[in-house]
Amino acid sequence: MTQTIGMTQLTGGARWDEATKGVEAMSWSDYYRRREILDAAIARARQDADGRVPFEGIDGAREVFGDEESLLLALHHRWHQTLGGQLRALVPGPEDTGDVPGDRDQVDAVARAWRATARRHPGLHDVLEAGADRFAAVRRVRQAELRTLALAAGMAEPGDSLDEAARVGGTLVSLFRERDTIRRDFSPATALTSWFRRLAHTA
Repeated sequence: MTQTIGMTQLTGGARWDEATKGVEAMSWSDYYRRREILDAAIARARQDADGRVPFEGIDGAREVFGDEESLLLALHHRWHQTLGGQLRALVPGPEDTGDVPGDRDQVDAVARAWRATARRHPGLHDVLEAGADRFAAVRRVRQAELRTLALAAGMAEPGDSLDEAARVGGTLVSLFRERDTIRRDFSPATALTSWFRRLAHTA
């Protein structure tokens, strides 16, 4: 079933306040300073084998963000804004899918939304994944995002546990990434169906 994409779903609820605190009151100079630091964090992290942000080595990072976790939450906010917009633009509504769970069009639309976000912010997803391994707050918002992807693709239901839906979302993301490394006619929907069949055989 296609799910409405909302702020709470994609961000994990109240924790999102930590990533956006003070943003509304920023001056333009503050905004551009934050953006420069976030851009530098991504560029530096992409040079690290583990995708880690060298927080202390980025000029102004501690002054503006306080700690690495807050900087990573701000980076996730950047990713979230683009991904949320892409999902709202590309994922079909219930009237378009006929309420068919896991409809191929739904899965492919979510794949297009995710890839468009990755193209706009190259390297950012890897940085966030690395941060999620080390910071609980980043891990929670990442799990909420994965759950939203699974819901939007029709591969999870609202009543599913966060961990269960996030696992499905993580599988989706792995398939989305494979699309660019295997062949151009790779279909996430077809691959996901095969994955669920394999899972059923091992249950």
